[in-house]
Amino acid sequence: MQSNNENHQNDTNRQRIYKMNGLREALTPLAARMPRVVREHEILRVVGVLKSREDQQTNATARKEILAWLQKRSGGRLPKEAWECKRFEYLSGGRNSVGVRIATPEIDLWSVRADDPDKNIPGRTWTTEVTVGGTSGELPTFTARLIVSTTENDFVDGSQGAAVPGFVKQLATKLGVQRDGYHFSPDPRLIDSEEDSEWLINTLLDPSRHIPVFILSVPNNAEHQTAPLLDANNLSKATIGIGIVAITTPKSSWALTHRFGKQRSVFNGAARTYLPGFSDDSDPYSHKLALADQLATPKGKTDCLRLMRNLAAAESLRHTRLGKDVLAFSAIRNASIQINQKNLEEFGASSDIKLDAATTRIRALEERVESLEKDNEHYLDEYLKEYQRAEDADKRSFSLTFRIQQLNKQIKDSGAVPDTNITFPKQWRDFGDWCDQHLAGRVVLASAARRAVQEPEYNDIELAARCLLWLANDYRESRLGQSDLRVREAPIESGVRNAACGSDEYEINWNGQRHVVDWHIKNGGNTRNPSRCLRIYHLWDPASQQVIVADMPAHRRTGAT
Repeated sequence: MQSNNENHQNDTNRQRIYKMNGLREALTPLAARMPRVVREHEILRVVGVLKSREDQQTNATARKEILAWLQKRSGGRLPKEAWECKRFEYLSGGRNSVGVRIATPEIDLWSVRADDPDKNIPGRTWTTEVTVGGTSGELPTFTARLIVSTTENDFVDGSQGAAVPGFVKQLATKLGVQRDGYHFSPDPRLIDSEEDSEWLINTLLDPSRHIPVFILSVPNNAEHQTAPLLDANNLSKATIGIGIVAITTPKSSWALTHRFGKQRSVFNGAARTYLPGFSDDSDPYSHKLALADQLATPKGKTDCLRLMRNLAAAESLRHTRLGKDVLAFSAIRNASIQINQKNLEEFGASSDIKLDAATTRIRALEERVESLEKDNEHYLDEYLKEYQRAEDADKRSFSLTFRIQQLNKQIKDSGAVPDTNITFPKQWRDFGDWCDQHLAGRVVLASAARRAVQEPEYNDIELAARCLLWLANDYRESRLGQSDLRVREAPIESGVRNAACGSDEYEINWNGQRHVVDWHIKNGGNTRNPSRCLRIYHLWDPASQQVIVADMPAHRRTGAT
């Protein structure tokens, strides 16, 4: 039974709750009349290098193109100072534009910020920031940001998806723009030759690539062998500078399948997004695939294009740093005002002029602080979302792996053998897919192993597959303490055994951590003939309870060999 003190405490708590509820109800009408907080959401960033070395002429042409684009959106005529690339302010019923410039012997930076109220949703304003210029003697650069300010608590863009501002296409067409060696193009690239396929494969695997690659494959039975199911031109124009769009013919799609296997390829009308960081052993589900059946309806096509455009925008934020790769307009304006204030001091300006300059700088600093606070709030929200997504993905991955392992155990407990009817691959090009299909949750090929089994000289494919099956069953069970097998020098087949690597052990990076590869399967005969010498280097990952095959089927070259 409860004591009198406990009853009294419960009554007190109830009274507090009643008072809080009453206060909340009383404040609700007042909160409804309060102005809603405006939040900024950064949508995308574009970073590019203007390829011409004639700095002054290139900068002038780039500014002219941007001002022409800005003029069409301004609702009026920009002031003369804007066309002279000087500091200006243009106010036009919400379609406001502001420009600043920093020009010294060492640096020339011109930056504009333009607002454009949303045509359909009240309280939503789109802002574009553009900066052109750079330091003396270097290729001119340009950066752009697209930001939306809104009172909506949960911003959702219900349009066709994020799109790069139109002036980026003009700069790419007239001046030529590139980033990390990739040229900005408003047109998709057709992959229709061995040379094209090699370029595409190298692009997908390029560790310095910061933008996604969208591959739209042509159906095998298509009347026009260069026409995918999605509108490639629309996607290419919308993602210029933040994505690469490629069209693969049935023949060139086969080159991708041959290189990466079916799970990581795209063919027969499907479309796929290859994010930065793609590799031979990437999780195929992280690089989104839309099958031809999903693109058979207008809604399916629209949804897929929207997803691709939004993915390109999200990746542009993830792979650029504000303040280093991209300069915010507020930072450039503040620096410009500071330089102007310093010049006034040096040239002995009057007190009134200095006071005006100081007031202007204070106002700019206040706006800068407000902008940074909004940025910090936005980035914190995005970080929490990404952290939650990553955590959920890890949980799903471990859950699926555990489920596969659990099902295999249930099959064994019932007296059956999980791999009784398994068929072995007949060609090396099918080996990676075979491993993914039949050994999932037990054995996984690392990227080096996946590359090495594409076209090795070793000729006994079935023996290599049977060895991996031994790792998936006998070896793995011993690691889990489910058998008494002694793994050191354990015989697998006649002349084939599992042995410690000894002096040949080495380290690899797996799932962001360093692991030691300390075991290998080897055949006897002491032969180094690559067609007959089998080596399967592997390690045990206790976190996922899987065997990681680091390399196979050839003997690794080391300092000793």
